[in-house]
Amino acid sequence: MKTIKNNKKEVYIAGSGGHAKVVIGTLFELEYHIEAMYDDDNRKQGNSFCGIPVLGSIDSFCKLQYINGIIAIGDNQIRKKIVSGCKSITWETAIHPTAYVHESVRIGEGTVVFAGAVIQPDTVIGSHVIVNTGATIDHDCMIGDYAHIAPGAHLGGQVRIGEGTLVGLSSSVIQNIAIGDWAVIGAGAAVIKELPSNVTAVGIPAQIIKQNKQ
Repeated sequence: MKTIKNNKKEVYIAGSGGHAKVVIGTLFELEYHIEAMYDDDNRKQGNSFCGIPVLGSIDSFCKLQYINGIIAIGDNQIRKKIVSGCKSITWETAIHPTAYVHESVRIGEGTVVFAGAVIQPDTVIGSHVIVNTGATIDHDCMIGDYAHIAPGAHLGGQVRIGEGTLVGLSSSVIQNIAIGDWAVIGAGAAVIKELPSNVTAVGIPAQIIKQNKQ
């Protein structure tokens, strides 16, 4: 494993927007050294973001060889697309020191768990998932790859969240509920029945308002 001075692990970041600020803060708390960032906004390339140089595009990031990387982009579909194009990157998993993650929890590569989050026993978190600030996930949940559990969202026990699904800000899902792939749960919604894939649901209780494009 590649290291630098002060024994800090070196990491490269894809994305330099608002979500990246939270990723950077978490990585600093974990004492990583952030070597560089990459972003498709050419106005950012050649400048710095939070004191870190932005060296090139996401395509340039994916061409890097045998580096430790993390994707700091909130859009679930974009994260999946980037992963599919990056063949030689070791994906870092970052868990903020103030998050509570029970020792039985399994977490996939590239996932980020932010400050104040709680993940309870025997939960399985997929790869490149975002468990955002103050979110809680109770026992025996399963969270699919590329999902995003937004700030302040709460999942009861034995909830199943499909690949790429967004559980919105301050929303909640009661126990023993399954939500399909690439669904969107609106901010503040309360999910009390199962939801299929590729839908948007909002309200209390959550109701489907549209089919999402696949």
